[in-house]
Amino acid sequence: MNRRQAMVAMGAFLALAGCGSDDSKKKGDDFSANRDGAMPNYGAGGQFKAAVPLSFSVLYNNHPFYPIKNDWLFWSELGKRTNVTLQPSVVPLSDYENKRSLVIGAGDAPFIIPKTYPGQETPFVASGAILPVSDYIDLMPNFKEKVAKWNLQADLDTLRQSDGRFYVLPGLHEDYWVDYSLAIRTDILDDLGLELPQTWDDLHTVLKAMKEAFPDSYPLSDRWGTLTPGANLLNIIGISYGAPGGWGYGDGLAWDAGAQKFAFTGTMDQYKQMLRYLRTLVEEKLLDPESFTQPDDLAIQKLVSGKSFVISTNAQTLVNEYRPPLEKANPKAKLVKIPLPVGPLGPIKYGAGNTRLENGIMISKKARDSKNFVAMMQFIDWLWYSDAGEEFAKWGVDGVTYTKDASGKYKLASDVDFVGLNPKAPKHLQKDFGFSNGVFAYGGRTGLLESTFSDEEVAFQKVMNARKPLPVPPPHPLTDEEREQVTLWQTPLKDHVTQNTLKFIIGKRDFGDWDAYVSELEGKNMSSYVNLVNNAYERFKKQHG
Repeated sequence: MNRRQAMVAMGAFLALAGCGSDDSKKKGDDFSANRDGAMPNYGAGGQFKAAVPLSFSVLYNNHPFYPIKNDWLFWSELGKRTNVTLQPSVVPLSDYENKRSLVIGAGDAPFIIPKTYPGQETPFVASGAILPVSDYIDLMPNFKEKVAKWNLQADLDTLRQSDGRFYVLPGLHEDYWVDYSLAIRTDILDDLGLELPQTWDDLHTVLKAMKEAFPDSYPLSDRWGTLTPGANLLNIIGISYGAPGGWGYGDGLAWDAGAQKFAFTGTMDQYKQMLRYLRTLVEEKLLDPESFTQPDDLAIQKLVSGKSFVISTNAQTLVNEYRPPLEKANPKAKLVKIPLPVGPLGPIKYGAGNTRLENGIMISKKARDSKNFVAMMQFIDWLWYSDAGEEFAKWGVDGVTYTKDASGKYKLASDVDFVGLNPKAPKHLQKDFGFSNGVFAYGGRTGLLESTFSDEEVAFQKVMNARKPLPVPPPHPLTDEEREQVTLWQTPLKDHVTQNTLKFIIGKRDFGDWDAYVSELEGKNMSSYVNLVNNAYERFKKQHG
């Protein structure tokens, strides 16, 4: 599961501002038996260092691109700074979610369980195997400071279960991170005297001009459709209409702010408008109908061979997968990631899952009984949530793996490479040092996030960050019984929406059948599902709002 797929899966855990302010009043915990090694005066911005040497177990997601090494500088420097040694239980990335479930279910989980995307903790709540971490955030001053400073309370409350508590410590972003968009051949635009498209209507105009100049082409031939048809395209267009599909489909619900209730995305008028737009592109042979099912390699081949000129992208895909073969095939070609075109909702920005939260950490229930529990929470707070800890996890050691000038700009050491910044360097920040490791380095302030971005990506982010975010919908946590019922409804509903979305777009089903399509979804318990969720929202609002 990639980052975007995991983040959009958080749709059932959306936010309600302000309902989490009384966490510290709920718990009434006595930590007198759990303070061994803790710092008595630990506070936000301070360096955590355990009073005695400590070790904590951690479930470790082993990435094949940078397999774990015992001699990484990350481990030794972490010990020097914090007096803590981590004991990793190493699990291959490909088996991480399955192994995590097994060890938690067996009661054998390490104390610290990272790489958990919000929503993935829910199956473990009822058993009591993981801690309600919201009861312990008073032990985490950096976490609390960022939530307050960045106005993240509404986002944080997305995580609350039906008991009003949350069970995962998420990564925190200062701002939305918009990564996925479209890449377009700007050399073709220049030849045709066209500007970069600012709206989806502009894109339609650009594609028609490309088709006229290159009649044998499909100007837009897309990728990422083999597992989720129209994964990125339906998401980014749907967002601009107010009814995301593809990767953004989530739990299949969208918040209707006017009606103050949830609606089923796949039957909204906004969703229908998006499908009509895409149907027009297909009918005019501007959008390759194979876009929704073809393998990625075929989509890239069409781009490289000049059979298409527009394709979905993110920053790394643009640099690593598209430009090298395209420039080899056509040295004059120039491919650029464009800011998301504007749709009916106007200029908006929208991170994965419409949230500023990232994957984060579950805490095993066993950890609460440890005499070092307070020190462990302080350690987690420093490494994952302090400015110094986040900088260390991402960049490493000043003077060894990087330098930073007076303005705060980072620069990799000349003999170290990362994301192609020093492509000829003999060492690699992740592989040889263990920094910028997905287990420990994510979230944080925007300047740190963008510190490894190219100048063109920073410019892209500047445009997107100037836009207004969408409001965060309220939470609607379900009881165990409701969740079991919803699980039975969601898959048939999603499958029917997915199948018919493709039929409407490519012309296998006429829009005159729309009412019949809605009736078919009614027969699959659509209204029962929406009503259950709206009742859960009202219940939670009454209890915690």
